Amino acid sequence: MKQEVTLRQSLTLVQVVALGLAWMTPMIYFSVFGIAYDASQGMITEAYLLSVVAIFFTAYSYSIMARIFPGSGSSYTYVKQSLHPIPGFTVGWAILLDYLFSPIIACLTFGIYLNAQFPAVPAYVWIVLLNIVLAVVNIAGIKFSASLSKLFVLFQILFIAFFCTYLIRGFDGFAGVVQPFSNLDVGLPTILAGASIICFSFLGFDTVSTLAEETINAKKTIPRAIMLIILIASILYVATSYLIQITYPSLTFVNLDSAGFELMKMAGGATLGAIFTTVLIFAIFTQGLTSVTSVSRLLYVLGRDSILPKRFFGALHPKYRTPVNNIVLVAIVSLLALVISLDMAVKFVSFGALTSFAFVNISVVAECYIKRKLRSPKQTIQYLIFPLAGASFIIWLITLLDANALMLGCIWLVAGLAYFLYRTKLSGAFRTGSQLFDGTASISNHEQRKSV
Repeated sequence: MKQEVTLRQSLTLVQVVALGLAWMTPMIYFSVFGIAYDASQGMITEAYLLSVVAIFFTAYSYSIMARIFPGSGSSYTYVKQSLHPIPGFTVGWAILLDYLFSPIIACLTFGIYLNAQFPAVPAYVWIVLLNIVLAVVNIAGIKFSASLSKLFVLFQILFIAFFCTYLIRGFDGFAGVVQPFSNLDVGLPTILAGASIICFSFLGFDTVSTLAEETINAKKTIPRAIMLIILIASILYVATSYLIQITYPSLTFVNLDSAGFELMKMAGGATLGAIFTTVLIFAIFTQGLTSVTSVSRLLYVLGRDSILPKRFFGALHPKYRTPVNNIVLVAIVSLLALVISLDMAVKFVSFGALTSFAFVNISVVAECYIKRKLRSPKQTIQYLIFPLAGASFIIWLITLLDANALMLGCIWLVAGLAYFLYRTKLSGAFRTGSQLFDGTASISNHEQRKSV
């Protein structure tokens, strides 16, 4: 009898955290710095502190659902199991926007930066080359990707620490220490406007939930990894913002999009600027690497569940035990980087990620507070108040997206829902959903409560 090929469980906590940070890309802090600084009118430390508090609730919801449903489907699995297969598919389809367009953004940004550095080589050469490398590394196996990501994430963290050494000299006694919090003329709405942009710096912590079936002791490792990723990113972002405000109480930039590079030259001259560009290129590479890993696993779960054609999407390579078909398909789709604008790709990513975040928060309430009736005072805070706070903030962020992003996102969702209903035949979908809703628990009530 032919043995079923499964994903290889090999990832440790450190490797999972490295993959999550690689997808998040700590260096993205400098990519959005100018826009965030302008939106918050210089109160960037306060804006980051607010965004940390806000994103914590959603990260906490992901950690809860990862313990209950330790599969590789991420938000798709959580919502399908806690609510119904139809909203589950809708969320899975939405997060595909995030995951599919993230490699496109990586390839596009890679081409733009290297073309600027080496004008004689067209951007499309770098885009195609990166695409091929990302596919080959992902096919080789998750462990190799994790090891490479760990190395490049370390480069990013070391660079940020190195940059902060340039800024520590800005301390000016007690007045300098409290200066970032002394501008009383800037109101809360302005700081919130900056926080709404800054939240996108944290996108990516959720992708580690797609690695559950390749992680050792996923029920414990994935939730811990999610919270560690948020903690590390928060320390990096807040500390850097604080030191920048102390050193440069008032900043102006020629171009907000390149404010990070201008800041580097201001702090350390052309040498630091060149180092910054090099590290940023490594960061883009690792972000692309982990993006392909995440989307290929999500497509694999959708194929395994027969939502997408199982024979293609649900197949694993017998030797490498990776979803090679999906990886190759993602590489082909990523060639859209040759024709699509960066602005359009970012809009798709934002809509998909935020839609997924909102539903995961809601799924915690449905699964824990309503279905499992975990309603003690402490549990009410954990499984009702926290997730509702997270959902409210994320929904507010969705309303801040421009009309084109909302329209394109809704068209994508409607098209996906039409495909789902066609494939499953409407009545059959509801019947299957009821069965799943009534029988999601494969363990006893005692074990369920213990897992939460």
